[in-house]
Amino acid sequence: METLANLESFVRSAETGSFSAAARRLALTPAAVSRNVALLERNLGVRLFQRSTRKLTLTEAGERFLVEIGGNLDALQAAIASVSTDRGEPAGVLKVSMAPTFGITYVMPLLPAFLARYPLIRPDWHFENRQVDLIAEGYDAALGGDFDLAPGVVSRALAPVHLVAVASPAYMAGRVPPADPGDLADLDGIVMRSSRTGRVRHRTMRNSAGGEMPARLRETIMVNDPAAMREAAILGLGVALLSVSDVLSSVERGELARLLPRWYADTGAISIYYATRALLPAKTRVFVDFVVKAFERERLAKRFAGSME
Repeated sequence: METLANLESFVRSAETGSFSAAARRLALTPAAVSRNVALLERNLGVRLFQRSTRKLTLTEAGERFLVEIGGNLDALQAAIASVSTDRGEPAGVLKVSMAPTFGITYVMPLLPAFLARYPLIRPDWHFENRQVDLIAEGYDAALGGDFDLAPGVVSRALAPVHLVAVASPAYMAGRVPPADPGDLADLDGIVMRSSRTGRVRHRTMRNSAGGEMPARLRETIMVNDPAAMREAAILGLGVALLSVSDVLSSVERGELARLLPRWYADTGAISIYYATRALLPAKTRVFVDFVVKAFERERLAKRFAGSME
């Protein structure tokens, strides 16, 4: 009988078209995946893939074999995961992606309590301002906003992402406070240039009465990271539109003051993303539940809301 490792290596290589991509999903080396597939081919006595330097292509026999075992493999993995979960504690490497400022401020402080409860889990956390491919890159979960939902990935909203206008008290000293978002154009703007498109994105702000108005900041200073925008605003260099989660502590300390307190830009939600499966690995399930409960306990959805009414 073939080993589960050989069958997994074949199925994931067929799904991704690459030994390297399959290796990332399986937490193996590309050489190990290639070796497992080669062993499977030898034992079956048929070639399952046509190999080239650029990609893998299933042979006719490989296509038939994939159809035959694909669903059965998922059921077998679920059964093994279920037995493992019942037998012991959640364990293993937990690979998670999250935005640096948000992750360090709100998720990292959860780690001591999480590890105290689940000591066999080993965090492998990546702080990065990009949308990762959970399945292809082998992530167990990701936290962020505005992800494109790829097939096989689900999201669970945690809190709103509302952008608000902030500036330091020193910068606003002697200046006329803006009466509406249109007045922001009269002030120095600290804006973010997209690393992906190279463009500066301007927002439309709204208020609780349903009014909307463009907020076109002057492009005085351009950076590519929200933390840098916040620090530039604290230094008194101008006005920035930043998420409440990024500036909440700075506003509470008096380093920044909120302008236009009844106006905000709604850009979606901070969500936790993970692969949809009939049975999540225990390490992923407990992490998702832990984060969701922490957000509820700290009332972060309400604290991150942009409307002050």
